[in-house]
Amino acid sequence: TAALSPFAATRRIGHPYQNRTPPKRKKPRTSFSRVQICELEKRFHRQKYLASAERATLAKALKMTDAQVKTWFQNRRTKWRRQTAEEREAERQQANRLMLHLQQEAFQKSLSQPLPQDPLCMHNSSLYALQNLQPWAEDNKVTSVSGVASVV
Repeated sequence: TAALSPFAATRRIGHPYQNRTPPKRKKPRTSFSRVQICELEKRFHRQKYLASAERATLAKALKMTDAQVKTWFQNRRTKWRRQTAEEREAERQQANRLMLHLQQEAFQKSLSQPLPQDPLCMHNSSLYALQNLQPWAEDNKVTSVSGVASVV
């Protein structure tokens, strides 16, 4: 009688996708010979993309299927893009290190050279004191007397 009731719902057991037919088994990974890989790599080095006729000719010459050659080229292009991205990133980091080193050298050089006197600062004692203030120098101590900064 419960099955005839309009409010009775069929109860599902487990996940709803579990009732579907199980997926087919994955095809085992194909192993290519060294000669096949060498020829594929040589061709990839010359040409990153193959037209369907070129792919069919290469597949026949290597005793491979068209799909195998197509998949191999897709995977190889993915690997190539990742490798070139990693190389570009390494070059970028090296350039950043070089720039940082050059900036540090320039900063150290600027510390050892006296600052050129600004004509505007020559006539104003407060600006003159500020121009000669070097906060990175350890032996400079700033004192303030009645609001005017001076370097000791």
